[in-house]
Amino acid sequence: MTTQADDLAARFEAERGRLRSVAYRMLGSLNEAEDAVQEGWLRLQRADADDVRNLSGWLTTVVGRICLDMLRARSTRREEPFEVESGDEVRLPDPVVRPADPVHEAELADSVGLALLVVLDTLAPAERLAFVLHDMFAVPFEDLAPIVERTPAATRQLASRARRRVQGQAPAPDTDIARQRVVVDAWLAASRAGDFEALLELLDPDVLLRVDQGPGAASLLMRGALEVAGQAALYGRMAPVTFPAFVGDSLGMVSVPNGKIATIGAFTFRDGKVVGVDIITDPARIAALNIDWPEA
Repeated sequence: MTTQADDLAARFEAERGRLRSVAYRMLGSLNEAEDAVQEGWLRLQRADADDVRNLSGWLTTVVGRICLDMLRARSTRREEPFEVESGDEVRLPDPVVRPADPVHEAELADSVGLALLVVLDTLAPAERLAFVLHDMFAVPFEDLAPIVERTPAATRQLASRARRRVQGQAPAPDTDIARQRVVVDAWLAASRAGDFEALLELLDPDVLLRVDQGPGAASLLMRGALEVAGQAALYGRMAPVTFPAFVGDSLGMVSVPNGKIATIGAFTFRDGKVVGVDIITDPARIAALNIDWPEA
């Protein structure tokens, strides 16, 4: 016999995937997103579910409020990551990584790129909530206003300000997976051959490279095709064990030496060129992502 508690749990599980998507876009951390969703479940259990007429909307705003509190509680924020000097610590958001196959390609529509998450990290917490919940999940400003303790008009202004910043710093990338695959395959071939000129041909002149090596490690931030092509050639020794992968909402790569993922690389594409390369090499961070990789 199904109890009221069982029914509530089933209804929550039906919402879990969407709530995880909300929390991930708000926090840029897979583990923190899971924590936020679980806290949403605990709050639902403590609430009078009979008074919740729109469970989906109620859970979205509750998880949004939880994420807002988590963002505000973070001890430090880097408001302008694009201005960080090489040698300073670069912290990239958690990527969602999957093998580059047709099965996982179908999931890209619900994914978000690492470059966009980096820009979302530059927003103030209230701006991020207004933009993510309204622009990405169509939550009305009237529902968001109480969460950020502003009027609906002021909340609309928060989202508008965030939208301008996102569009200015992370313009819409190429989404043609077939064209991305050509570029990634060419990148790997050039890396294996140590072909600097071929790498240079793949890069936008103003390409930005960010390498997150983990807490306490000097990270790398580099701009310009000549510099990035030279750095990519140095990493060519990893190319024989590097494979295309879906990283966020586009094609990237993973290096799998000795059967374990050691490097995750995300590309941002525009007009058939690579305009951004984001690389995570922190072993503890990569292990915590629990990536299910068939080659690993």
